[in-house]
Amino acid sequence: MTLTRNRFFASFSALLLSATLAAVTASAQTKPEKPAHVSQGEEVDIASMAVKGKTTIFDFTSEYCPPCRAVAPKLDKLHASRSDIVVVKVDINRPGVKTIDWKSPVAAQYKLRSIPHFKVFGPDGKLKVEGDDAAEMVYGLLD
Repeated sequence: MTLTRNRFFASFSALLLSATLAAVTASAQTKPEKPAHVSQGEEVDIASMAVKGKTTIFDFTSEYCPPCRAVAPKLDKLHASRSDIVVVKVDINRPGVKTIDWKSPVAAQYKLRSIPHFKVFGPDGKLKVEGDDAAEMVYGLLD
């Protein structure tokens, strides 16, 4: 019974993630009202989610990361107050993992060693800056 329930939840989570990623990718030409939340620990092609004509900030985050939680409201405010900036939150945690999920597929995909971690794509849809340089840029925008 438990194995069947686990398979159901795994399938349901995969379906939900798939639908979310499809919606984000399909709307990559428009800025959503609130920052999109993607990944749930699974690999994700962030380049396909960069919003053309806008600076897109990808925030790799976990609800179990105190600095991530501290910066989240500021990123939400930045997203809401600047028409030229889009924030996308990439959750590195897989469902059920109750600590920062350093072993998740998305953490491995992007070789994450610390979070919050930022990647910033320019209006042309190309990676502009990442890592420490991106953090400096993002925190500068939050002041």
